[in-house]
Amino acid sequence: MAILSVKKLTKSFGGLTAVSNVSFEIEKGELIGLIGPNGGGKTTVFNLLTGIYVPTSGTVELIKEGKAKQLQGLKPYTICRHGLARTFQNIRLFKDLTVLDNVRIAMHKNVKYGLISSFLHLPSYVKEEKKLVQKSMELLTILKLNEKKDEFAKNLPYGEQRRLEIARALAAEPTLLLLDEPAAGMNPAETSDLKELIALIRDKFNLTVLLIDHDMSLIMNICERIYVLDHGMLIANGTPEEIKRNKLVIEAYLGEDVGDA
Repeated sequence: MAILSVKKLTKSFGGLTAVSNVSFEIEKGELIGLIGPNGGGKTTVFNLLTGIYVPTSGTVELIKEGKAKQLQGLKPYTICRHGLARTFQNIRLFKDLTVLDNVRIAMHKNVKYGLISSFLHLPSYVKEEKKLVQKSMELLTILKLNEKKDEFAKNLPYGEQRRLEIARALAAEPTLLLLDEPAAGMNPAETSDLKELIALIRDKFNLTVLLIDHDMSLIMNICERIYVLDHGMLIANGTPEEIKRNKLVIEAYLGEDVGDA
């Protein structure tokens, strides 16, 4: 059963059409890749799905328990509450807050105390905050960041900042997780660890994952299906093996040596 249905999604900026009539579906539990050349429209699609951009036309539906919710036109925080969370190509942490506080902040959308309780530190506030710390530490342990909980985010090595951003997205308790170039800037060892991490969190948190990346070794080895964008249009979709052999994809993006990916 589909968890995300995108139909004829289009986004124009003045006279430039960045995304044109893109349609695709993602099934619950899938790990899907979205690839293409720079400027192909991948991040624009992510921004449309998450409410940063409003589509010029088309629909985005998130399906939960058999009920479809149209997301186009909603604010990013509302879309997050419906179960869609993301990371960013350019890391967007709260750099002057601790690792723990970065994760705790993302969990506050689910707190059960009110403003007065938080001001007066009533028992309901204390109880909920204790739960947030416990859940945050559980996430940080899974992401192997628990020993860095008191460090400022800006002081983490680059690879750990990437993992922290994933932890913060998971803290929002999504059903669909969008990862925008999580391997960007990573060395081969870090990318290998990331591949294992993505597979782990997909299974452990019962997530559906949509992944953008230029690292074909990551995409081809972890994704079950792949969509390919070029000049804002969807030019192919299929399994990694089918995408490797697709002539349009080879010409537009992969090149002839993709078989070694």
